[in-house]
This record gives sequence, structure tokens and C-alpha cells, in this order.
Amino acid sequence: MMEMQHQESLGRWDGLSSRDASSRAEAMEFICQEVMRKVEAIEPKKAATPALGSSPNSDLNDILVHLLMLSRRCPFEDVRGRCTQLLRDIQDLGIRIPRPLGSGPSRFIPEKEILQVSKVDASTQAIFEDAFAALHRLDNISLVMSFHPQYLGSFLRTQHYLLQMDGPLPLHYRHYICIMAAARHQCSYLVNLHVNDFLQVGGNTKWLNGLNEAPQKLQQLGEINKILAHRPWLLTKEHIERLLKTEEHSWSLAELIHAVVLLTHYHSLSSFTFGCGIMPEINCDGGHTFRPPSVSQYCVCDIANGNGHANHHDDLLGNQEMCGEVEELMERMKQLQECRDDEEASQEEMATRFEREKTESMLVVTSEDEECVPSRDISRHFEDTSYGYQDFSRRGEQVPTFRAQDYSWEDHGFSLVNRLYPDVGQMLDEKFQMAYNLTYNTMATHKDVDTSMLRRAIWNYIHCMFGIRYDDYDYGEINQLLDRSFKIYIKTMVCSPEKTTKRMYESFWRQFQHSEKVPVNLLLMEARMQAELLYALRAITRYMT
Repeated sequence: MMEMQHQESLGRWDGLSSRDASSRAEAMEFICQEVMRKVEAIEPKKAATPALGSSPNSDLNDILVHLLMLSRRCPFEDVRGRCTQLLRDIQDLGIRIPRPLGSGPSRFIPEKEILQVSKVDASTQAIFEDAFAALHRLDNISLVMSFHPQYLGSFLRTQHYLLQMDGPLPLHYRHYICIMAAARHQCSYLVNLHVNDFLQVGGNTKWLNGLNEAPQKLQQLGEINKILAHRPWLLTKEHIERLLKTEEHSWSLAELIHAVVLLTHYHSLSSFTFGCGIMPEINCDGGHTFRPPSVSQYCVCDIANGNGHANHHDDLLGNQEMCGEVEELMERMKQLQECRDDEEASQEEMATRFEREKTESMLVVTSEDEECVPSRDISRHFEDTSYGYQDFSRRGEQVPTFRAQDYSWEDHGFSLVNRLYPDVGQMLDEKFQMAYNLTYNTMATHKDVDTSMLRRAIWNYIHCMFGIRYDDYDYGEINQLLDRSFKIYIKTMVCSPEKTTKRMYESFWRQFQHSEKVPVNLLLMEARMQAELLYALRAITRYMT
């Protein structure tokens, strides 16, 4: 009987995601009654501390936090309004209510510059509603990506297909693999999201005690998770063979493709999460507090309008030394274009320039900080916590060169993914293209600028760090277009994202808008994912042949 009531209650919360207003109203009415019943059950206790309000029991606590999240993040105005009003009514009864911590979805980008859920155009509203219908949340990653709605739509469609639609892997395996991937970079934001999702789809709580508690089949995935996240060039067909030929716990090819796409997606999404300073979700640990603010009395109306959390972003544009930064970059782009037209380097010279850039990229230091030691909470989801990205040149090692003409996404990887996991190759290709071509032809205050040369340099620099060479590209352009602070940012975000700092984010392209920096992070994320995928798919192809 209790189980049936629990299922009915869950169904009512899910009803808030309906596009039908009357269904949402019915679900909201039920929730209001349920919540007020719980409040009335503890209301007699509030007299003890009327000024502060009583501390709710943990069940009510969780509900109030969920209401807070809905009041800020639900794309339906009627639900936001009712949740705000319900919290106000509860506060009026002397019950302490939660408030958000931090100042919006990102530590790096002022909240006022990110699209407000209540102020979006029709196409973005439709994307938000789709996301909310699928996951019953609109997360901070989506809000930051909403600078670029067309890309966001492609990203969410792909992620929804990987996590929720028909596919080779059961749902709880998918979320567990997401946890394993995000944990490699100590990305507690993504780990927490998928721990919740894993439990929602019936995952075994024992598995969350550590990878050694998960099925042997998932434990065996730990080795390629580790290699893909940090040194993908070391992946061989022997690694693939061990997974596919283990008699009792073997993977099918289709299952392995699904797992590899999830691993690479969540490694690169960890990069984006750290690179944009994504804050914990309101309803997750670190996203809210029940303690009253220390300065002024908290007002429940702040829940709805985001007041009281001003982010005093440094006015970097006032710094004189930056004034010529964009003009210099544009001038270098112009000169390179003229050089391209005048002369073409020989194949030998092009190969030499690639090797030089690859070697130099090894010498770019990611961070001055000490090594990040993962917390027990995160590290239990993976083995060999000391294994990470290392500068091989310091030990006399080199990343081997992977020639794109021998194995490329367009000619080889795309068709392999599509054959073994139908439609996913197409979705990934659309997402890669969208990020690569994302431009509004602006650079800071300058309009009608062709940024294709710059975007190609960024993409190819990331692939160069992974040893991937395009024969038709002159790698001499990279040093002309990407300065040292930008290279440090790129390498840190791609190779050791957990070390990314706000100072690094602010130190590159200082005259550029946040709406121009987020596409850079999308480009870094997708270039990294494709590089990892190429190594994984090449190893699978070699095994198959």
C-alpha cells in the first residue's frame, strides 16, 4: 500500500512536466495538499523557535528543496508561480524554507548575463520544455548552453537518446557508466546528478559504495574508462578483445559502442562543467541552505526573481592593456590569410610544424596548483586514482602521431557507430558540426568577421595535443592565433579540467563577451570527445578486422 502511494506521489511530481496546463494544475493541487498535510503534522513544534522557524523533518526538507528548484528552473510559468506561493505560505506558518546558494548557474558568468527561464523566445522555450519533460529538471549546464539554443537542442537530443531511448544497455548501466566517467575528473556535479538518476531507474544502492561492488562486467570497463579519459592513444585492440571475449561477463559490440560513446560524452562534459564554472544544482548538495542569510532577512520573493545574489564581475574591459588584443588577433588572421594565398608549405615542412606543435603542447603547464586529490566520495567510483594526464615529453616519451587520413570520423568512425548503434552516429555528427561551425561572425565589438580560421586552429590544436594530425593543415598557424594564456586554458580544460580556475577563464580573450567564450568551451568539449572517440573506434575497427 505504501509503495502504491509512493508511486502515485512520484507520478504527481512528473505531472508538472506535462505540456497540458490542466494536467499541471491538477498535479500541483495534489502536491499542495500533500505538502500542507506534512507541514500541519509538524506545525505544533514551531512555537519553540518562532523567530527562526522550525527545522523540517528530512522528508519535508527534500520536498521544500524540490519546490525551490521548480520555482527557479521550471520552464512553465504557472508551476514557478504556484511553487513560489506555496513556499511563501509555508514560511508564513513559521517553517524555515531553503534558499539558493551561489549566484546562478555559473561561478564564472554573472547570472544577469545568462538567459532567465522566464525570459526566453518561443524556440528556446520549446527546447526547455522538451528537456524538462524528459528529465523533470532544467539543469545549469543547459542554462549556460542556452546562449546558443540551436546547439543546445542538438546536445539535449543526443543526450536524451543515449540515456533514455531504446539502446543496447539497460538504463541503470547507462547512468552508472556516466558516474564512472565523470568521477575520473572528480566532477562531483555530474556524479551527483547521475547518482540520483541511477536510483530513479531502480539502480542497486550497493553499487554506489564503490566500483568493486558493481557487477564484474562494469568493473572491466574501468580500464578503458581510465585510458580514454587521460591517455587515449594507449588504447589497443587487445583492450577491446579482453572486454568482448571474457566468457562470463563479456560485452557485445553494440553494448561496447554505447558504453564508449557515454564515457567520451561524460569525460568531455566534465571539461565543459569545470570550464564554465558550473554550480551545483539547487536541489543537490551545495546548491541550497536552510540557514537564514546573515545580513538581511531573507525574502521568499527572491526565490522567483534571483535578487540578493549579485555577482560583482570584474570590469575587465576597463583595463588598458587589453584594448588592442582583439585588433592584434584580427590583424594576424588577415596576415595568415594573405600568406596562405601567396605560398604553400611542402608536405615535409607541414609534418615538421605538426611535430613541433605537438611537442610544444606537451610543455604547456596546465596548472601551478598541487595535484588534485579526489575525495573518497568520488574516487570510490573508479580504480587507480593516481592515473591521470601526464606530460610525456618530460620522461622522454612522445604521443604517437595518428594521421586523420588513415582513420577519420567522417570516413570511418561515423559509419561504425551508426552501424552498431543506429542514429547515434548521425546525432554525434550533427553535434560536432554544430560546435565547429558555431559563429555569429563577431569578435568582441567587431562585426562581420570570418572566424573560421580561429575555430579551426582551436579544434586542430586540441587534436594535436592528442597526437591527431591533418595533412592539409599548417600547424604554424596555431602559434600565431593562440597565445600562451589561451593555450594554458585549453590544455587545462581538456586534459585536467578539475584544475580549471576562474582566473584562467578570465585571462584569455579578455575583451570577448561570455556569449563568445561559451562557444569556445563547446568547441573544446566536442573536439575532445571526437579525439577520444577516434582512438576507441580505431581500436574496435582493428579488433573487428
